[in-house]
Parts: sequence; structure tokens; C-alpha cells
Amino acid sequence: MSNSIDDMYRFHQTALNLRAARQELLAANIANADTPNYKARDIDFSSAMKGALQGGGDALAVAKTAPGHLAGVAGESVMGAPVLYRKPLQPSADGNTVDMDVERAQFADNALRYEASVRFVSDKAKAVLAALQG
Repeated sequence: MSNSIDDMYRFHQTALNLRAARQELLAANIANADTPNYKARDIDFSSAMKGALQGGGDALAVAKTAPGHLAGVAGESVMGAPVLYRKPLQPSADGNTVDMDVERAQFADNALRYEASVRFVSDKAKAVLAALQG
């Protein structure tokens, strides 16, 4: 029984962490809507979640070819999922690819899904507590 409870909480912990990281990316897109040459970024949540649950979240180490090089990771990723650039529906003259309508919709959708996951975990925790007390 405790194993299935652990698995359920681990799944939702991973989902909430991914949703929070995605929300930061979307907020950065909105904040940089007027920044010239800023490229809107996002992650593919479903593939990121699959990768995180399968344990595929390891980043490749950057090869240091000189002692003065700083350590880092190859490419930008969120919990092992690559950060993708959003293709603009209508290109702008200054090279910015942020479409505020798309970003607001994605931000709201992600926030609602985050809230739903929190509510689900809360309800499950209450049910487990009630079962243990009753």
C-alpha cells in the first residue's frame, strides 16, 4: 500500500516541479515581450514528464579543453527536457518571437493544471489521513 502511495506522490511531485519550471519559462517570455531579438521558449510537457518518470534526465557534461574553462551542461534543459524555441505565428521587425496571446493562454493553462495537481494531491492526502484515523 505504501509503495503505491509513494509512487503517486512521486508522480505528482515530478509533475508539479515540471509545471513550476514551465511557468518560469512562460513568465520570462511575457516579461521579455518588448525585448528585441528575444526568442520565446517552452518545453514539451508530455515528453518531459515521460523522460522524468523513466529516469532520463541526465545532462551531458561539457568537455573542458583548457584549465580556465568553466563547468556547465550542454544545451539548456529543464529536468532533462530540452528547452525549445517557439515558432512565431507572425514575425516581428525587431526579431522578438513572443506572441502575448499565445503566452497568456499557455500561462493560464499551465497555472490551472498546476492548481488541479495540487488539489488532487491535497484530496488524496486527506483521504489517506481519514483512512488512517478511521
